Amino acid sequence: MTLNKILENIDFKTIQGSLDKTVHTVIFDSRQVTKDDLFVAVRGTITDGHQYIETAITKGATTIVCEEVPENINQDITILQVPDSGKALSLLAANFYGNPSREMKVVGVTGTNGKTTIATLLYNLFEKAGYKSGLLSTVENYIHTAVIPSTHTTPDPIQIQSLMRQMVETGCDYCFMEVSSHAIKQERIAGIDFNGGIFTNITHDHLDYHKTFKDYLYTKKRFFDDLPQTAFAIINNDDINSKIMVQNCRAKTYSYSLFSPVDFHAKILQTDFTATHILLNNREVWVKLIGKFNIANLLAIYGAATLLGLSEEETLLHLSELNPVKGRMETILLKDNKTVVIDYAHTPDALKNILEVLNDIETKGENIITVFGAGGNRDKTKRPEMGEIAAKLSSKIIITSDNPRNENPETIIEDIFAGIPIEKRKNTLTITDRKSAIKTAIMMANENDIILIAGKGHEDYQEIKGVKHHFSDKETVEEIINLES
Repeated sequence: MTLNKILENIDFKTIQGSLDKTVHTVIFDSRQVTKDDLFVAVRGTITDGHQYIETAITKGATTIVCEEVPENINQDITILQVPDSGKALSLLAANFYGNPSREMKVVGVTGTNGKTTIATLLYNLFEKAGYKSGLLSTVENYIHTAVIPSTHTTPDPIQIQSLMRQMVETGCDYCFMEVSSHAIKQERIAGIDFNGGIFTNITHDHLDYHKTFKDYLYTKKRFFDDLPQTAFAIINNDDINSKIMVQNCRAKTYSYSLFSPVDFHAKILQTDFTATHILLNNREVWVKLIGKFNIANLLAIYGAATLLGLSEEETLLHLSELNPVKGRMETILLKDNKTVVIDYAHTPDALKNILEVLNDIETKGENIITVFGAGGNRDKTKRPEMGEIAAKLSSKIIITSDNPRNENPETIIEDIFAGIPIEKRKNTLTITDRKSAIKTAIMMANENDIILIAGKGHEDYQEIKGVKHHFSDKETVEEIINLES
């Protein structure tokens, strides 16, 4: 593609060199540079791409986009100075791939919890309705029926635009994507034309990155600030910060709630481990998801689907057919009516939500045994809070490893244990090895007990000292119960 074409509608502070050249591709990783590439020097959280400009040129890059212009550069190299190279990368990638988001209807989902469920189930619903759709999520990316492994909640800008171009070429009419606070702050979603945005909730998370809750909150808000007037914004009216999200939003705003009469509202009529009977906008329907937080997620899905053009009848039909997302409230029934629940809950609010659901379902005096940990090299302040929540809403607790990463797992466990009230500590075990912790929980469970294994959900690895080892909570449970058979 010609450089002039890639640079359309992008502002630069200074330009050195010729714009009359062909660009092979857009790259921000110097290790991947080849002949005639355009290299964008992005300032990352760990490394600064400006340090690798010379390496990129040596490997064949003929165009450099950067915030600081290097000295003594060959005159054959074009240097484009920008105020924000991260944002420039996103816009350049969008242009390079022909702005594919303009050829689909794109809906972004942001918030602390619920992003994966809402984005994934919207994708599933529209596929059931006969529309080819795409999905960008924490668990898996989809281009219609083709599965693409996922490594981040929101991919890098080049991956996003490449996947979206493949969606368009496959004939996708819709794309549903999770939008993380990291992606917003790092401008990874610049260059995407959104037709709608959904806000789920905002609670304590990612303060290792954002440092303050205010920065986390207003980073999420930026997503809605940037929505066009032609888009829609759907907010969770039951979250105290929902109104802040749309204070400066140009898009038309809608609300959903379980507790107040808004655009999309629902009342839970009956529930068990397999389904929930709800009254949704005065229409009765059985759904396969359980828990207030999941019914709230379904309200957002219902709202988005109808705003995108599906009829109420068609939406309710497909809503009733949706299954839980992998690693979200997944249940495994054991002998003696024991139930294992596997969930991704890794924040205080998410852990509280799922434990409240399990306590609501409990009708026969069962124990709830909670197995959980916390990620290493992440927000440490939520660890004791999660310990306190687990102690309050569980009969017994086993604190174990999650993804310790480069931290000492025993230190993480101690941080969680510090939040356990003294009178609850007699019902608390600490077992560093996660497999042993899960096995212990299953062995100590009595008839009708519920075992919650929280924190990792769909993940099939455990990261220890920077190395990812294969580990799946679900596979571990299945292995243990097969050995018992």
